[in-house]
Parts: sequence; C-alpha cells; structure tokens
Amino acid sequence: MALLESCVDEVRDKISYRVCYRELPVTISGDLCDFERFRFRSVHLATHLKNCQYVVLFAATIGVGIDRLIAKYGRLSPAKALMLQAIGAERIEALCDTFCDDMARELHTGQKTRFSPGYGDLPISVQKDIFALLDCSKQIGLTLNDSLIMSPSKSVTAFLGIGGDPKQTPNRCSTCPIQGCTFRGTV
Repeated sequence: MALLESCVDEVRDKISYRVCYRELPVTISGDLCDFERFRFRSVHLATHLKNCQYVVLFAATIGVGIDRLIAKYGRLSPAKALMLQAIGAERIEALCDTFCDDMARELHTGQKTRFSPGYGDLPISVQKDIFALLDCSKQIGLTLNDSLIMSPSKSVTAFLGIGGDPKQTPNRCSTCPIQGCTFRGTV
C-alpha cells in the first residue's frame, strides 16, 4: 500500500486528461462500415454498431508525464514502474468511461460500449484515418508513429455507437464478439 500511495502522490500532478472527438453518421451494409469521411470493412464493428445512427469517434490521452515517470523508474525501481503502468492504465480507462457516459447523457441516448482499432477484426491501421480526421496531434498532443503506436502510450482511440434506449445499454462482455476472451467471465 505504501508503494501505491507514493506512486499516486507522485503521478497526481503529471496527468493531463485530454479528449478530442467528432460525431459522424454511420451506415452499416453487411461488413462495410461507412462514416461518410472514410469507410472500411469489419464484421465485428458492423455487428457492434448495428442500429446506431451515428458514432462519436474519439481520442483520449492522459499525457506524456506518466510515460516519463515509467521510463525513469524502469531503470531505478521496476516495482514502481509496474505500479505506475497500472495507474496509467486505470486512469486512461476511467477517462474513456467518463467521456462515454458524459456523451450518452449529453445526447440523451443509449450508447454501445466503445470499440477500438485492434479489437476483433478491426485493423489497427484504422488509426491513420482517426488521426487524420480528429487532428489528434494538434488537438490533444497525441501522435501516431509509422508502426501505428500512439504517443503518449496511455492513450485510446475508439468508436462509440450512439442510438437506442439509454436504459438498454448492455454490459461490455455481453456484446463482445470475442468468445475466447479470458476476461469474459470476470466482468
């Protein structure tokens, strides 16, 4: 607990919560997902967005400060670096959850769970379209390298399907197409 508390104290002023987004209409035809500005094929995303009228495409980051601390302690204290990794993962997930909940409330509608490049059959290369459309570098300081790795590392891009009854928002695992996932029975 002492290690956790010291890491939380040290990282508190190093986190910078930032999100950029855009609402896009979506048309699903078979496995073709058409967002007017770009389109691609993904059976899993098409299934996920079924009955959605539009999506909120977003990028979120907690900034580079935590990456610097992780690198620093990777050499000095591997246990502290690991704890900082966990804190960073929790913080970016909490930011995304809060953003998605706020969007559903603001739009007075139900929402699907977020769906990111790399999930199911959605290629990671979709990141290029997302970054081009959202101008992530200018808007929130998030960059994408040639290997499709985001920097800062504690960052997420995702599609948030909007539509339906807000009282019928399913839990994350009940609609996930990945049947063999080790987390499926734990959530």
